[in-house]
Amino acid sequence: MRGRKILAVRVKTAKSRSKSSTKWLNRQLNDPYVAEAQRRGYRSRAAFKLIQLDEKFHFLGKGKRIVDLGCAPGGWTQVAVMRNKGAGKVVGIDILETQPVEGATLIQQDFTEPEAADRLKELLNGEADIVMSDMAANTTGHQQTDHLRTIALVEIAYEFAKEVLAEGGIFITKVFKGGMENTLLADVKKNFKKVAHAKPDASREGSPEEYLVAMGFHKQNKE
Repeated sequence: MRGRKILAVRVKTAKSRSKSSTKWLNRQLNDPYVAEAQRRGYRSRAAFKLIQLDEKFHFLGKGKRIVDLGCAPGGWTQVAVMRNKGAGKVVGIDILETQPVEGATLIQQDFTEPEAADRLKELLNGEADIVMSDMAANTTGHQQTDHLRTIALVEIAYEFAKEVLAEGGIFITKVFKGGMENTLLADVKKNFKKVAHAKPDASREGSPEEYLVAMGFHKQNKE
């Protein structure tokens, strides 16, 4: 990304377009990560968030068995498949339809539905090295409400991770400012050797999101 000169694009407000839509479009057109994602063939700028997290914590690699929760539109899945180098397995789920990614198995289903976890386990057909979640609840504009709704998704993802992760496995999840509830964070620290928070450079400035990266799963403590 360094050394690339980006020319700003101005977006005129169309009569049929709201000010908020114009602002979003302007941000998209002038976002260097959006342009770079298009250049490299990634489906979303979010791919760079996973790339930057991996550059910091070094968890991806050849032959990993990976579950991608909230996989649409597929940017994280693409990165996981590429770094698996033709080995391992990647399975993903999203409530939205995700176009196929060669080398991955993707299903469209609400992960909060009781049978969703069983479908993923069946597809995985074994333990996972990594469970990663970029899930977030639809925002309401009320910070506390959005935080609580996202934490609920984190809790569901974490319980799933404890069920499927192999010894030494890794759990990555999006959280918003305010972090995780103390009791939940304490449980994560009990079950993993190392727990860290990180905000990739690819996260938009002003965004409340950050990521929790938990490494070294203690399988014996999963109950």
